[in-house]
Amino acid sequence: MAASKDPRPCSIADTLALVGEKYSLLVLREVCLGNGRFDQLVRNIGAPRDILATRLKRLVDAGILTKRPYSERPQRFEYRPTRAGLELEPVLLILKEWGDRHLRQGSDLPMALEHACGDELVPVVTCRACGDRVRHEDLTPRPQAPGWTVSGPTAA
Repeated sequence: MAASKDPRPCSIADTLALVGEKYSLLVLREVCLGNGRFDQLVRNIGAPRDILATRLKRLVDAGILTKRPYSERPQRFEYRPTRAGLELEPVLLILKEWGDRHLRQGSDLPMALEHACGDELVPVVTCRACGDRVRHEDLTPRPQAPGWTVSGPTAA
């Protein structure tokens, strides 16, 4: 079968087009932690200033962050997550948990997050309908894009 010119339609790919660039998720991490000023972001992320400015503009334009002035002279801005930005926070939590478990193996963890219950947060994905923890073996993919199956594009 010949390779399709167009990749599979995919919400993951669409999301990564917005937040998958280097430093973008780290910007979101920082603003979710309350560090939304440019100098804080530069310091805490380590991104070059010009690249950080480009990422911030893209995230604001996409509606993931808002930009609010906090000083008029000199003019300076603070970035905060929008509702859409906060909806990405669970993605950050799952990435953090995966990194803690597979890259650091529980030692020298750089940050713990305490839940409102007082215990350390260990995020899990659960089904909205039944509340069960999501496991790979419980998932059944159902392609919705016309001309696509699980294994790829249908023959033309």
